[in-house]
Amino acid sequence: MTGVKSLYFLGLVLMGLAAIHADEQVVGGVSQLEGDRRKDALTLLDATLTQLATGDGPSYKAINVTSVTGQTVSGTLNTYEVELDNGSDKKQCTVKIWSQPWLKENGTNIKIKCAGDDGELDRTW
Repeated sequence: MTGVKSLYFLGLVLMGLAAIHADEQVVGGVSQLEGDRRKDALTLLDATLTQLATGDGPSYKAINVTSVTGQTVSGTLNTYEVELDNGSDKKQCTVKIWSQPWLKENGTNIKIKCAGDDGELDRTW
């Protein structure tokens, strides 16, 4: 009976520790970005859309960002739910930016999938 009580107590302690650390970001886990991390992610979105427009990609401007998540995966993967404007049309889109800043080439990948579009834009530089 003592063993069962010990396991029960250990389980309670572990659940308490998990609850205390629930707000910390887990490596590889997806988390909503807030505060300075959200601000940095929005700056990255604007800079990446500007870079996309200088190449062969379309020229988009972020109008309304409703959600930003971040994930640490051999770099940073930010996912945005955003309304994009190309000057003549506004679309609800999911934008994913995978950034690996230590790479001299091909360190940034952007994927844009808009509601109602068949394809997905995928560019790396």
